[in-house]
Amino acid sequence: MKRHGLLNAPLNALIAELGHTDTLVIADAGLPIPSDVPRIDLAVTPGLPGFLPVLDALLEELCVEGVTLAEEIATHSPALRDDILKRLAALELRDDRTVETRQVSHEAFKQSLTNAKAVIRTGECTPFANIALHSGVPF
Repeated sequence: MKRHGLLNAPLNALIAELGHTDTLVIADAGLPIPSDVPRIDLAVTPGLPGFLPVLDALLEELCVEGVTLAEEIATHSPALRDDILKRLAALELRDDRTVETRQVSHEAFKQSLTNAKAVIRTGECTPFANIALHSGVPF
């Protein structure tokens, strides 16, 4: 058994399979996921697990060179957006590299899901609690 970090076997396998520029999405409970995109469903009940703890666990494991958010998060869930940006700033300090942050319309975000390697569905019920993590390389 692993001593620390992610214990979820499908998440570990997915992370190990990611290559440079591949995209992994963490989604709230309501994001429509295309049927042909792999889904790792962690949702148990509304709010469980929450978006931020899942994001934190993945940021510990992943090399991230960029993220994409829906621009609507700024007006509908500004506190969550601020929490995400704080985590990205800490990630930049930890890895000594810039994390490019893009914002697109929620419609464009949903359309981009077809390019994701997988979508991780959380139990989060905060509006627009979705993020696309674009894989980098640690060298």
